[in-house]
Amino acid sequence: MAASCGGLGWALRAFPRPAWRGTHSGARGRLMPEYDAVVIGAGHNGLVAAAYLQRWGVNTVVFERRCVIGGAAVTEEIIPGFKFSRASYLLSLLRPQIYTDLELKKHGLRLHLRNPYSFTPMQEEGTGGKVPRSLLLGTDMVENQKQIAQFSPKDAQAFPRYEEFMNRLVSAVDPLLDTVPVDMVAFQCGSLLQRLKSLSTLKPLLQAGLTLGAQLPQYYQVLTAPITKVLDQWFESEPLKATLATDAVIGAMTSPHTPGSGYVLLHHVMGGLEGTPGAWGYVQGGMGALSDAIANSATAHGASIFTEKTVAKVQVNSGGRVQGVVLQDGTEVRSKVVLSNASPQITFLKLTPQEWLPEEFVGRISQLDTQSPVTKINVAIDRLPNFLAMPNAPGGQPLPHHQCSIHLNCEDTCLLHQAFQDAMDGLPSHRPMIELCIPSSLDPTLAPPGCHVVSLFTQYTPYALAGGKAWDEQERNAYADKVFDCIEAYAPGFKSSVVGRDILTPPDLERIFGLPGGNIFHCSMSLDQLYFARPLPLHSSYRCPLPGLYLCGSGAHPE
Repeated sequence: MAASCGGLGWALRAFPRPAWRGTHSGARGRLMPEYDAVVIGAGHNGLVAAAYLQRWGVNTVVFERRCVIGGAAVTEEIIPGFKFSRASYLLSLLRPQIYTDLELKKHGLRLHLRNPYSFTPMQEEGTGGKVPRSLLLGTDMVENQKQIAQFSPKDAQAFPRYEEFMNRLVSAVDPLLDTVPVDMVAFQCGSLLQRLKSLSTLKPLLQAGLTLGAQLPQYYQVLTAPITKVLDQWFESEPLKATLATDAVIGAMTSPHTPGSGYVLLHHVMGGLEGTPGAWGYVQGGMGALSDAIANSATAHGASIFTEKTVAKVQVNSGGRVQGVVLQDGTEVRSKVVLSNASPQITFLKLTPQEWLPEEFVGRISQLDTQSPVTKINVAIDRLPNFLAMPNAPGGQPLPHHQCSIHLNCEDTCLLHQAFQDAMDGLPSHRPMIELCIPSSLDPTLAPPGCHVVSLFTQYTPYALAGGKAWDEQERNAYADKVFDCIEAYAPGFKSSVVGRDILTPPDLERIFGLPGGNIFHCSMSLDQLYFARPLPLHSSYRCPLPGLYLCGSGAHPE
């Protein structure tokens, strides 16, 4: 999003910037007939765009369809007393520049960093009175090696070299997230002067190549090969490979054997929090507190944010330029630019008058890959899960592994591939890949005393079921029961601890949060839909064929 601000800044030079306004209307203020900029959707990306624009003196309004801001980054009390990060549930990929520029800590953002961060229990019979093995990973490399050595001393020796190898790739690619993609339009269609100016957009790519140096071919393989091929070159133990492979497939309708799955892994390891590279953490108060902090930053400088205001249409003047939006109740709001935090599909296929968009452009937007394997289940429990591989303390207080991403059915990459294959046949996975998180283990404000909230990020579940079946209550509950049976095998007593649950299949995620196909990235993070091809080649600079309309959501670079 920081990169997109540069593109918007260029566009907004076309009109004078008003003086900074010392007051703001906020969610309960009076709607004005005209603003400098309209943002469609108060998801966290849209809020970031609004906060930056308002800081630049651009009078900005945000319209949100739902009764709560945040898009997928929301906190909702679905079950009385239990506050859930209902969709998004972990924080890492928020760019450090945004964190600093918007003064999010000042505006209430509090984080809980996790260490250790990954726990993979085994399903095996304990021998000699020993509990089943598990793999617990954190920031202590020596302790990580001890954990890995349970499965392979050779892998324990290789792990530091693997981490160093991946960190170098991260250091090369990470700066690309803060830069506008290479301007292919200027290269192909621009004047000589525009082509010369666009050369500057090549600098980050050239710098990345210099950082990788002679190892560039090996790193190219990481980005293009199946993650299993990459991991097989480093390791021999399946529990370690499968644990690492979860980051290559999570949120993606791909198998560890799918070419290009390595980039998704890279995407999930190049985040960081509070100066700690690769760290993932929980937000105090749930993910909605992140959105609230961004909104507070925006409104503190004068931005207006309205909930339960659905944008029905982007308005275009007779000259073919955006001139504002029309709300569902018929209210017209004028503006010089419109930024859409909605998906490319909703933006261009539903909100924008089709006569103002090239037919080829519309066709390619409609063909974007939006497949998603994810069913999110939010669970309220009255006690902590008690894992056979690491039994609870006598007092029932959280132990280090409870704060982790807990990987279930992830002992072997073959399990992940079979779960994927089930979905390809139109069936929910028989043994779903489960990432179980317990944010209340670090943030007790989320649940009543002694109780906890559990986030289950599960896959693979197809959007359309085989045989024309619908995701009705029966199908939802049957799948959730299957997930709970799997958890029960690792942590007996889990099912009896459940107070309530909220099941969100791909169609539910689409309906509630506007995620096309249920895809958390708006469109898949395949190599053909990244960087200067996101969402489409020649349309990656946040602009579109309609002057004055921009994308600022997950469907634009950098996702």
